[in-house]
Amino acid sequence: MANLNLLLNNLRKIDWRLLTRPVILSVLVGLVTGSAAVLFYFATNSIEHFFLNNLAGYRPPKEGAEAVLAMGDQMIDSLAMDHRWFLFLIPIIGGLISGFLVFKFAPEAEGHGTDAAIDAFHNKGGVIRARVPIIKGLASMATIGTGGSAGREGPIAQIGAGFGSFIATKLKLTSADRRILLLAGMAGGIGATFRSPLGGALFAVEVLYKNPEFEHEGLIPAIISSITAFSLFGATTGWKPLLATPQFSFEHPRELICFLLLGITCAALGKLYVKCFYGAQHLFKEWDFPIMLKPAVGGLLLGLLAMAVPQVLGSGYGLVQAALYGKVALWVMLLVAFAKIIATSLTISSGGSGGVFAPSLVIGAMLGGAFGATAELLFPAMVHDPRAYVLIGMAGFFSGVSKTPIATLIMVSELTGNYGLIAPLMLVCTVAMIVYPRNSIYQKQVKSRIDSPVHLGDFIVDILEGIRVDDLREHGREPTLIAEGLPLPQILEQIANAECAYYPVVDENMCMTAIFSINDIRRILAEELPPGLVLASDIAVSHVITTTPDESLTDVMRKLSSRGLEEIPVVAEDDSQRVLFMLTRRAVLARYATELEKNKKHYSTDE
Repeated sequence: MANLNLLLNNLRKIDWRLLTRPVILSVLVGLVTGSAAVLFYFATNSIEHFFLNNLAGYRPPKEGAEAVLAMGDQMIDSLAMDHRWFLFLIPIIGGLISGFLVFKFAPEAEGHGTDAAIDAFHNKGGVIRARVPIIKGLASMATIGTGGSAGREGPIAQIGAGFGSFIATKLKLTSADRRILLLAGMAGGIGATFRSPLGGALFAVEVLYKNPEFEHEGLIPAIISSITAFSLFGATTGWKPLLATPQFSFEHPRELICFLLLGITCAALGKLYVKCFYGAQHLFKEWDFPIMLKPAVGGLLLGLLAMAVPQVLGSGYGLVQAALYGKVALWVMLLVAFAKIIATSLTISSGGSGGVFAPSLVIGAMLGGAFGATAELLFPAMVHDPRAYVLIGMAGFFSGVSKTPIATLIMVSELTGNYGLIAPLMLVCTVAMIVYPRNSIYQKQVKSRIDSPVHLGDFIVDILEGIRVDDLREHGREPTLIAEGLPLPQILEQIANAECAYYPVVDENMCMTAIFSINDIRRILAEELPPGLVLASDIAVSHVITTTPDESLTDVMRKLSSRGLEEIPVVAEDDSQRVLFMLTRRAVLARYATELEKNKKHYSTDE
């Protein structure tokens, strides 16, 4: 009985509101993203079946154990494949549709998607326009379904991130919460699409940085969202791993020498891949040609390449599946690896919509398979199973170009259902990442947390220790108080000449009840509601982050940084609803710069 009372007392001490809101929102994001992933999966497959299989007569190898059994002893030692003569025209259709949708309605949906989500996290407060997930989904269906050399990772990452951002915006959450839900959306989409719940969660929080760092604040919501989306996707499409593999194992430590060389090779080809990818993007951007038609031109060039190497069309997972069982000739793997680099550059760099994950896996798998077969010829006593190099090459290559070694080795293990090669995977992924540390397919990545605008304040608080908010009173701004019943047209008149970025909303007693920002005004204007019906209380959020005159600037900077705020109300010690003045991030940073200069002079004098 005493133990029960103790348990009940402990449960009463938990702030269930703080605990349940992130969980509920993460589950909600997972459900929405999982549903989007299911729709995206079936729609893409249907379009691909119609255009490539039925219309063009192109039927590439399939993935899965059943496909391996159907091949029997057949060996892929030729590039020849059955298709109709007009196969090269099919990718043009996807390019035309994708170009029109993207450049007409949402230019930020161009390209491989993940970069746009990373940019929104670091530089846009987690804001992604509501239309972007829809446009991105439709454009990517057109690109991938007509044979574009692109994957589902980028589109579903941006779609999931967009839904997370949309939910946060509709619920009037802070920028910090919006960024977290953005990551949760990314994790849910990737975890579901690749049947990799843990890998998807880790990818979302790792892909933000080139250095091996994580956005740890988003890890738990990402895990919850990924589990939810994966469960929904698996219940709809099945639970088997994406690729079937033999039971690989690592039992010969001397083989680590070969794996080390494979990691270096993956990094070298990754360098070529990134140069080719962004070199093609530069050429397409510099080309004086209607921007909407550029993806169609990329599709035409892809189609012409496919007439010589048909294997570059689509995801290419079927060829990877065959290679995992040693059914692809060495020269075919080597040629497809280089052709796939060109194909992906033509598809995405021209403005087409799709991800780089699937093509990168194919390139890495072909490179690994060719490396393993070559190593077996040269060092037969050292190579235990050359087929294992296909799986390890997949992870190593993508790790090298994405700077996500932990997420990649977990994702590859989950999407193949094979965990027997963890040690060599760790080695190859790490080596591939560090050989060319600045080489990344994601241009919007920042080097580390300290380089992200989001975390600027996390690393400058120590020097502000001991300085109080009241010391900056003369640098504070007079608050512009808005009556909670004031309609939007009058609000706009009142703030037209105001300097503040945030506006406290007050009741008839001049007590602050809520607050809104310029961005909240823009959001309302974008919804095209009748201005006269919108009141200040409709725009504002009731949860207000405040500070007091006696609080240290260290604590204030943490509040500003953690919530992504540019300004904070300073309230009276004895009345948290009476606003004294508004303190800006700029004023705090200016004081930081002053104190830093003082410290420099002090140290130079001591020396």
